[in-house]
Amino acid sequence: MFEVSHPQRAGLLADAPRFGLVTAFFARLRNRDEVRRTRDALSLLTDRELDDIGLCRGDIDRLLH
Repeated sequence: MFEVSHPQRAGLLADAPRFGLVTAFFARLRNRDEVRRTRDALSLLTDRELDDIGLCRGDIDRLLH
């Protein structure tokens, strides 16, 4: 008589730490892209517009690093 064994889900669980690294990697890419877009948008503002929101041109890089 044959015994039927069912595959363990351990393979998926064993990969969980790697999925965490992949997720963290893509989160960092998204964050870097968001920071770049924010810096670009703020850089397009005039000094007057920056002053209206309480910033000066030198604050842009300091705030986003």
